[in-house]
Amino acid sequence: MPWDARLARYLVRPLSKGPIRPNHLTTVRLAFGLAGAFVLARGTYAAMNVGALLIVLSNFLDHADGELARMSGKGSRLGHWYDLASDALVTILLFSGMGLGAGVTHPRIFGFSPLALGIVAGIAVALIFLLRMSIENVGGKAASKQGALAGFETEDALYLLPLVTLCDGAAAFVAAAAVGAPLFALWVLRQYYRIMRALPQ
Repeated sequence: MPWDARLARYLVRPLSKGPIRPNHLTTVRLAFGLAGAFVLARGTYAAMNVGALLIVLSNFLDHADGELARMSGKGSRLGHWYDLASDALVTILLFSGMGLGAGVTHPRIFGFSPLALGIVAGIAVALIFLLRMSIENVGGKAASKQGALAGFETEDALYLLPLVTLCDGAAAFVAAAAVGAPLFALWVLRQYYRIMRALPQ
C-alpha cells in the first residue's frame, strides 16, 4: 500500500464510525483542487506556491475518501463515479491553471501557448484515469495496478509540485507534462487494447 494511502487510513479511522461520508471528503478534495487551480492561474511566484500546496492537499484527500469508504462500508457506485469525475476535473484544471499561470512570465514555450500545453497535459492525464477505470472494470484491480517503487506510485509525483514552484519551474513542468502525459496515455491505451483483445469473444 502506498505511503499516502497508509497515512490517509490512519487519519480517517476516527471518522469511520461517525456521520462523515466518503462523498464529504471528495467534496473537500474537489474544493481544494479547484482553489489550487484557480490560484495557480494567477501566475505570481507566491500564487504558484500557494496553489501547489492546495493541489498537494487535494491529492492527499483523494486517498482519504477511498480509505474511509473501505473502512466504514459507506462507499457507493455513485460515490465512486463522483470521485472519478472529481479526479478528472481537478487534473484538467490543475494543468490548465498552471499553464495559464506560466503564461504570465512565459508567453510562449517552444512556440506554443503554455495554456494549450497545460490543457493537453490535463486531458491526457484524465484519459489515463478513464482508461485505468475501464481496465479495472474488465480485468479487476490487479490489471489496472500502477507501477510502484518503495511505496510510491506514479501519481505521487504531484507531491513534488511545491518543489517545482519553489524553483520557479512551472513552465518547464507544463512543457514536460505536455510531452510525457500523452506518451504515457498511449502506453495505457495499448495496455487497454491488449486486455480487451484477450477477453473471450
